[in-house]
Formats: sequence, C-alpha cells, structure tokens
Amino acid sequence: MTWRRARLFCGLLLAMLARPGAAVDTSNLAVLYAAGDNDSRVLAGYYATRRGIPRDNVVAIDVDTGQATMPVDRFRRVQRELEARLGDDIQALALAWTRPYRVGCMSVTSAFALGFDERYCAVGCKATAPSPYFGSSSATPWRDHGIRPAMLLAARSRPGARELVDRGVAADGTNPPGTAYLIITPDRHRNTRAPRFELAQRLFGRWQNTVLLHDDAVRDRHDILFYFIGARRVPALDTVSFRPGAIADHLTSTGGVLDGTRQMSILAWIEAGATGSYGTVIEPCNYPQKFPDPAIVMGRYINGDTLLEAYWKSVQWPGQGVFVGEPLARPFRARDASVPR
Repeated sequence: MTWRRARLFCGLLLAMLARPGAAVDTSNLAVLYAAGDNDSRVLAGYYATRRGIPRDNVVAIDVDTGQATMPVDRFRRVQRELEARLGDDIQALALAWTRPYRVGCMSVTSAFALGFDERYCAVGCKATAPSPYFGSSSATPWRDHGIRPAMLLAARSRPGARELVDRGVAADGTNPPGTAYLIITPDRHRNTRAPRFELAQRLFGRWQNTVLLHDDAVRDRHDILFYFIGARRVPALDTVSFRPGAIADHLTSTGGVLDGTRQMSILAWIEAGATGSYGTVIEPCNYPQKFPDPAIVMGRYINGDTLLEAYWKSVQWPGQGVFVGEPLARPFRARDASVPR
C-alpha cells in the first residue's frame, strides 16, 4: 500500500469511527429465551434483572436447545412471530442460550440479525453478502438498516453464563486500564489479519496500551483488555486473566462451533474470563472480512460503543460467524470525539 493510499484509508477508518453515541441500551434490547428450557428462561430473567431490562422486552420463542443447528423452517416461523411481537423501538437482541448456535448455513446470531438468506452463506472459499451495519455510524440499526444485531449469552455452564453477565455489568464506565495484545503467530494461514494489527497499533497506541507480539500466545499477563490472534488453539489461557469487558478471539475455521473439539471453541475465551468473543460456525476460509477487524473493534469500544455495537460493526461478512458475550458491556464512556485526533 502506498503512503497516499494508506493515508486515505486511515482517514476513511477514522470517519467510520465517528459516532453520535451508543444506540443499544436497556430500553431497546430484547432478550430472547427458549420457551421449553428452564436454564434459558432463568438466564434471561437473571440478565434482565441485572441490567434493568423491561419485562416486556423478555420474550419466549420456540427454540430447541438440544440441537446445535436450528432448522431453517422453524427459524422462519419464529422470525415471523418475532416481527409481529417486536416493536420498532427494539434495536438489538440478546439470545439466552448456548445451543443452537447455527441456523442452516448461517450462524444463529447472524440469522436473527439479518434474516436467513443464503447470500450470507458460502460453500468453499467464496465471499458472502456484506453486512449493512459494517463500519456504520448508525445509532439505530433497525431503523436505519433493517437489522437487529444479536449476541449469544453463552457459556459452558450455568454459573459461567451468570459470571459472563456479571463481568459485563461490572465493566460499565470503568475506563479500565489494560492492554491490547495483537499476536502474529507462525501460522501463516491464520495470520491474515496481521496488517490490521499493525494499523490498530499505529492508530491507538497513544491512547490504549497496545502490544504487537510475534509468538504463539500471551503468557502470564493479567491486564488483558483485547486479545486477537490467528490459531487453531490458543495455549496458556490458564496463565492469563482479563479485565471485565475484555474482547478476545482467534481466527480459525470453526471456533464458533461451540460444542466442537476439532478446534478451540470461543467458549474457552469466555471460560478464561473474556466478556465477548467471535468465531465461525462453518468453514470460512481465511478471509479477514469474515472476522472482526481489530482496528474497528478497538476504536469503537474505546470511543464508548457497547460490546455488541463495536463487535458487529467490525465484521464485514458476518453471515457465518457467531457473536458471544454480554451485549451491553460498555467499559468506556462516550467521548466528544474519536480518540485518534
């Protein structure tokens, strides 16, 4: 990239980071739970109580939590029912379960956000339809783009799900000290985001302590606020700890298969103490557009976005990827202008 193109690109990125204020809050987030699953119902109630979400915003739907993949015909029936029940004031969704994490060829969060559409799927190494919310400065995604970005309140256990909620709540407005770790590993196939790591360090290094490492993992660090890496599995998670509100993910093929064992599930990040993560449920190849852009995530989050907003706005092709975390976590107070000046 030439100097002139790099300067133009940075200018465009900073323009995307400009925002009028966080859109998603307790008044316009709906919490969905599986009608026949007591754990899902209890988690939804716990989340609504902790966050002060109105009772009318907690909605039971027909979801079978015994299945990893929700059938498309059932999803479309549920979607029609939701369209009739949710008002135009609802801008985003929290899904209070771990399974299902997939709808047909899409992730469950993308299906609920975008509607099931095979344009967001891919068989083999192909591009998919882009998200209209990518890089958006919109404060009302449903009104402006016709989507309700969604996030799973998922964990490996019932206590783990509650702890996830508690971390998100604890993070609010703390402006936490911490470090962004951007790891370039020897795995060249999973390092396609490396140029974005370098851009993030250049853009935000003055305002956010940012460490760019050439290694296979972070070890013995206890101040993690961001952790981005490309790897099938991430070692040494038992040696680190995360700040409340931390975001962490690894670029690999099936990190979003939440009950999978072939590669590390993103639930390992949640279990280790992260408050948000992202992974793909179907082979995406290594397109960086199908994964979070660290420069956008960091910029949005540092400037006061909720976790859900910052993460969703950072993925250009999200159809195959599942978002997990506490949607309303907002560690950084909104600023009058974007951090990079």
